[in-house]
Amino acid sequence: MDVNGVAAVVTGAASGLGEATARELGRRGAKVAVLDRDAGRGEQVASEIGGVFCEVDVTSDDKVKQAFAKARAAHGQERILVNCAGVANAAKTVARDKETKAAKFYPMQQFELAIQINLIGTFRCIANAAYGMVDLEPLAEGEKGVIINTASVAAEDGQIGQAAYSASKGGVLAMALPIARDLMNEGVRVNTILPGVFKTPMVAMMPPNVQDALGAQVPFPKRLGQAEEYARLACFLIDNVYRNAASVRLDGGIRMAPR
Repeated sequence: MDVNGVAAVVTGAASGLGEATARELGRRGAKVAVLDRDAGRGEQVASEIGGVFCEVDVTSDDKVKQAFAKARAAHGQERILVNCAGVANAAKTVARDKETKAAKFYPMQQFELAIQINLIGTFRCIANAAYGMVDLEPLAEGEKGVIINTASVAAEDGQIGQAAYSASKGGVLAMALPIARDLMNEGVRVNTILPGVFKTPMVAMMPPNVQDALGAQVPFPKRLGQAEEYARLACFLIDNVYRNAASVRLDGGIRMAPR
């Protein structure tokens, strides 16, 4: 799909992978709706790329519908959806207090939060976008729309403390094929990116020596991933009509160790 002049929605677009993708799509001529909870930063990104900001909470049916309605009022029905909204948390299934050595029960709200945002939130946005895409006029080869989801290498090799995060991202990875099959007769493609260790705002807050140590674990190139590299891959998957139901690791060849 040629993105020039096409309406696109990017979630989590106020920072990190989503921001880089929104900027790259805007640079290529797409009409971009920046969806995020951070209104201040989201408004700034949207203004800089000539897009529109739509405040959203992906855990809410109503707020997601309102955000998509605002995006469509500005740009028309989107043909592109890139899901980058997500959260990372960590807790061992059973941990021990450092001082008393007593076992601590798992904080179930952390598991529920990861599933609600990363998995259900992603599907909620997919469902809203696909519902509108299927009635669009087809482009070349019958294509009507394309959806890019963000999983993680943790979906395949999660580390200690990543049960919730890995489960949520594993769900994102697993549902891509059945969703692509659901939409195969409607001309809507679905692909998934599994990023490795990227220099996102969360990682950027770590001390430089910790960032360097993380980057050194990557086989090649020995550095953290750059958000712009994710954005370029997302655009490649959007552009290439024969990429459907695909999952692509973007990780420099890393396979995560237990810790």
